[in-house]
Amino acid sequence: MQVPSKIGRYRVTGRLGSGAFATVWLAEDDMLESQVAIKVLAENWSHHPDVRARFEQEAQVLRRADSERLVRVHDFGELPDGRPYQVMTYAAGGSLADRLEKGPMAVRAALRTASDIAHAVTVLHDSGVLHRDLKPSNVLFDTVRGSERVLVADLGLAKSIAQASGFTVIAGTPGYMAPEQSLPGGGLDVRADVHAIGAMTYQMLTGHAPPQNRAAPSKLRPEIPRQVDRVVMRALDADRNRRWPSPAAFASALESSVIQRRVVRFLRHVTGTLVALALLALTAGATVPGGTPEGWVRVTDAGHTFSLSVPGEWARQLRDSGWNVSSLGLPSGTEPGLQVGTDLRDPTRPALFAGWSRWLVPGMPVAWPSHPGCARGLDREVRAAGMTGQVRRCATATVSYTDVLLTGNGREGVYMQIRQQVGTDHTDEVLKTLRLHQS
Repeated sequence: MQVPSKIGRYRVTGRLGSGAFATVWLAEDDMLESQVAIKVLAENWSHHPDVRARFEQEAQVLRRADSERLVRVHDFGELPDGRPYQVMTYAAGGSLADRLEKGPMAVRAALRTASDIAHAVTVLHDSGVLHRDLKPSNVLFDTVRGSERVLVADLGLAKSIAQASGFTVIAGTPGYMAPEQSLPGGGLDVRADVHAIGAMTYQMLTGHAPPQNRAAPSKLRPEIPRQVDRVVMRALDADRNRRWPSPAAFASALESSVIQRRVVRFLRHVTGTLVALALLALTAGATVPGGTPEGWVRVTDAGHTFSLSVPGEWARQLRDSGWNVSSLGLPSGTEPGLQVGTDLRDPTRPALFAGWSRWLVPGMPVAWPSHPGCARGLDREVRAAGMTGQVRRCATATVSYTDVLLTGNGREGVYMQIRQQVGTDHTDEVLKTLRLHQS
């Protein structure tokens, strides 16, 4: 396919993708100094009045909705050969389909993304439109004001909710469309889109589209909580009267399940810490299965992306909601991470931070943090969890700081910072307990 040099006033720099009806090009808007995506109707369809009308309708719907949760249309035009085009938001973060090629997502990330999709579709429904073709390739990611945001795209099959009872043509993508979409004239409402969001949630959690036997997600991935099973399976119910009544209701249920899950995990953590401290008072020096020293406590991030162990006296406070990787000079965004320590507000007490990131790969430059007033020792190389990396250590009169950067093993990497009392160094013991559960 020949790359056009310009489309309208926009300078084309590459092809983003193509489908049965259109090709999407990446272009530069030199006037406004920004990148845009330009969707051009395929030549073999440009003379079909119904397809052309649908293409124009998509642009009109997105323009009317005009939401940060939906791909925005900035311009509309026609090429010299008569093909229409839309100038849209360029979503630099790629699509959900791209991310799912790596397999299932961390549980919390999956639930957060599903909730964001549901809120975006709610905006569409509030504009009086059904999407009808929600699937991973139509969910995009972009960064807005420093935070990653989900954008819903491709409204080529969207229709007015007011006309739902009159749909006579089967439309949608198998695996995501609701059963009623296979029945011409069966009538559709917002619950058809709820089913599609439920199917994507299932795939984000398990790595697979919902099977015919409708097995709960936890059957494929045991760590998924039962309350999440219930929320997702209700969205996928073949009887639309038993589904969540709207994407907003589905989002609310997902968000409630996250809160419940965090409460349960917190209680388990507190109980586990007390047990570990009791064991520490009774025994010392032994090692339990899995490489965790006796008297230590194993902690994990909210999405169970990784886990590690720390001395029991460190495990009094835990924050597991992630980290912004821009702190290392990497592209801004939230990734799995945790902090654990004796008192996270006290900069003199022992504590550990650990964070996973898809940007931590061999060769990626990072901005190592500085520790004012800290005398730096010799750097050294280290291996942990099948990865290689570097350890940097410095000390003040009372505390030491150890920074660890691990990459390799064909997957993303981990950054750690350990604060300890001078004269104590548990770095190597902690590294031996590091486990990556998924990436």
